[in-house]
Amino acid sequence: MLERSLSTHSISAYIGDTNKLVDYLAIHGISLGPLELKREHFEDFLKWLNELGLGESTQGRILSGVKAFYKYLLMEDIIDDDPIAQIEGPKLNRKIPSVLTVEEVNAILSNIDLSHPQGTRNRAILEMLYACGVRVSELTNLKLSNLFLDIGFIKIIGKNNKERIVPIGEEAIKHLQYYLLERKKIKNIPKEYENIVFLNRRGKQLTRVMIFYVVKNSVARAGIEKIVSPHTFRHSFATHLIEGGADLRAIQDMLGHESITTTEIYTHLDMDYLKETIISYHPRNQQKRQTAKTQLYRETQTKEESEE
Repeated sequence: MLERSLSTHSISAYIGDTNKLVDYLAIHGISLGPLELKREHFEDFLKWLNELGLGESTQGRILSGVKAFYKYLLMEDIIDDDPIAQIEGPKLNRKIPSVLTVEEVNAILSNIDLSHPQGTRNRAILEMLYACGVRVSELTNLKLSNLFLDIGFIKIIGKNNKERIVPIGEEAIKHLQYYLLERKKIKNIPKEYENIVFLNRRGKQLTRVMIFYVVKNSVARAGIEKIVSPHTFRHSFATHLIEGGADLRAIQDMLGHESITTTEIYTHLDMDYLKETIISYHPRNQQKRQTAKTQLYRETQTKEESEE
């Protein structure tokens, strides 16, 4: 890295990418040092990154960081053969779900017509898709009794009725609470839907198709030409947290992936740690904190000027 005169930011990025490999080994109980890893370990590592729903560019960047580490070991004669040299990154033409940029997410959310009768509900739906990374079926089946907004968590019933607890950020909570106030105005809700969070104007549970329709219209209003589905928000959720430096174990737990074998450490992560991951790394929460910092700075400046 010194020979390449990389910036401090680039060096930190390489270290972060290498730590993703360390996380993977710990999650899967692989007690091997970097000098003991074989080609198959790196191939399984890449498969795992793909299962997390990361974009191909993010996967390629992480692989590049790990490759740089092993290239350094080779240059320093610490290893004789580079086990990752022949590992190829994700192919650009591979069909994987599209990932939105933070700016595109903000554009979609800010262009929702809140004057529309269902605008508040639709804003809450998209905020939750992005803030919690839930599947569309998990969102349509979300129950009022599984909302714990006072402590910043919701309980999700995932595939095979597997439960998981997911943190929810302040922005999503705010818009969900706006919707819940509107929801109280719905009359004659059928008994079987009384505990369902998201309802149509007749008081019935929203269908998957309706959620797709909400996403499609919101994306069109924002002028975004990408093909975007509800699942795109789930992939964007994971990718943006990874790019922000979040721990893979926490993200894997929040996504509720069943296809990846995990350790007891992974399955019993502390709830405060999961919540801190969302607060620290999710773009919507970072923007809110930055606004608060800016406001505090302005108030401090005004106070100092008045004292002078």
